[in-house]
Amino acid sequence: MTQLDQAAGALAVRVLVVEDDATEAETRVRDLRRQGYSARSVDTGAEALMAHQQSDLVLLDLDLPDIDGLEVCRQIREAGDKPIISVTARDTELDRILALQAGADDCVVTSCSPREMTARIRALLRRAYPRSDPARTIVLDPLRIDNRTREVRLRGEPVSLTAKEFELLHVLAASPESVLSRKELMARVWDTDWSDSSRTIDTHVSGLRAKLGSTWIITVRGVGYRIGHG
Repeated sequence: MTQLDQAAGALAVRVLVVEDDATEAETRVRDLRRQGYSARSVDTGAEALMAHQQSDLVLLDLDLPDIDGLEVCRQIREAGDKPIISVTARDTELDRILALQAGADDCVVTSCSPREMTARIRALLRRAYPRSDPARTIVLDPLRIDNRTREVRLRGEPVSLTAKEFELLHVLAASPESVLSRKELMARVWDTDWSDSSRTIDTHVSGLRAKLGSTWIITVRGVGYRIGHG
């Protein structure tokens, strides 16, 4: 994988969890899969050194039973530029420095919440696998969306949108044949999966319909939204 957009936000991103505590490993894998990642776990450094080639990101606990976690981190880093997040039970400056010096891109404590872990993974993936530049202009006559200038014109007349209204419209218009779920829209426009924030989508959809007309944003009941036509 060379582009994060190939992963469709998270669906194809393979995360390797390196953790010798079976319960903790199961919890992390379950949380990652709930967020749409493809996740598997190994419980030793030796297994990690064999398995990391088949992953896009490594979540590496530094307390391993066979090989020092820092050494595992160094060897994975020497093999390439794969994103690595180290996990340690000791939240000290020295532990963070050693992890970063060994090649980790980020360092978190074992007690890190699933929500924070997901946010850190996304931030790291954005840096490691930057999205290719989308088409500068999307034309769905009579609607034109210029991603470079962030200008929207309907039948030749400019339409004033807020930043998030523009992003929501652009995401939908960029996939004219697709129905995008609320969860995916929250992830791609607001960079969150929080279900209690999904009403935010309704507000912005209402704003777009008021400015463009009711036929441009179509509700697919029980699924999400898709772009319509004038």
